[in-house]
Amino acid sequence: MGCGKWLGTIALSMLLAGCGQDGPAQGTGQAGEAASTPKAADAQFLADNAAWRKQREEELRKPDGWTSLVGLHWLELKAHYIGSGTGNGIKLAVGPDKMGMLTRQGGRIFFTPERGAALTLNGEPLKGRVELQSDHGELPSVIGFDEGKGSLTIIERGGRHALRVKHADAETRLNFIGLDYWPVDPAWQIEGRFVPHPAGKTMAIGDIIGITTELPNAGVVEFTRDGATYRLETIGQPGGPLFIVLADGTSGHGSYPAGRFLDVAAPVDGKVVLDFNRAYSPPCAFTPYATCPLPPPENRLNVAITAGEKTYAKPIAIQ
Repeated sequence: MGCGKWLGTIALSMLLAGCGQDGPAQGTGQAGEAASTPKAADAQFLADNAAWRKQREEELRKPDGWTSLVGLHWLELKAHYIGSGTGNGIKLAVGPDKMGMLTRQGGRIFFTPERGAALTLNGEPLKGRVELQSDHGELPSVIGFDEGKGSLTIIERGGRHALRVKHADAETRLNFIGLDYWPVDPAWQIEGRFVPHPAGKTMAIGDIIGITTELPNAGVVEFTRDGATYRLETIGQPGGPLFIVLADGTSGHGSYPAGRFLDVAAPVDGKVVLDFNRAYSPPCAFTPYATCPLPPPENRLNVAITAGEKTYAKPIAIQ
């Protein structure tokens, strides 16, 4: 559930970021936040949203969830010694003093472990030099250390590679204080009309590190709120589930400044359900080591969506 798994499906995980904007987002639709007609929430609707919130928090709290990130190191040289000791080209925040050496050869990345280092590769003991697959590969390589508490992976963004480091004892994970939401409101579960784009259409999505990526743009969703019509461009393949990156009047004023994400089931008979109660913050709300997509101009709505996840209140100790 959520962006991590879904984004990986369409090679979008390269875009997870975290910078914000000040003031309400501007875009399609009329200004203001008018009160909608009250709509009673039935027990099943409340239970479903409660279960979704529980799963959302459990995923963030996982030993290898987004709150476990402790580093992001770009590979600038042909070879890097890595480890937590001071003599390494890439100094890790945690882990063995000397872990091994990363080398780049014609776009391929290899890792040679330090002799005696207790490491694993995809769960199996790592003994010698191996080629590492990035998160764009069918089976991304995961180097484990600290008896499985830590992991190293290679991510690819705009032709560049970086070493992503996670650890179960990350301060951001151990001190995670939970999520805050607006009250569940069935009036923010809205049926929208899906208008498909021509096959093969893409949309440019920028991220916090300045990379713009063309991603599949299946179509646009139109919905009405308090008499005004709004449009949201979607990311995804025709006939499949959709992903939306949006900003609204609460961005920086209650919700995460850089916008939020929304997962949408595949259209049925030209209709989709937008449950803004399940709008959620990108990983960069919880860690400085993610690279998140930013809302395209078309998805900066001039309406306050007072539903879903609020800005994460980081503990003072890790701000």
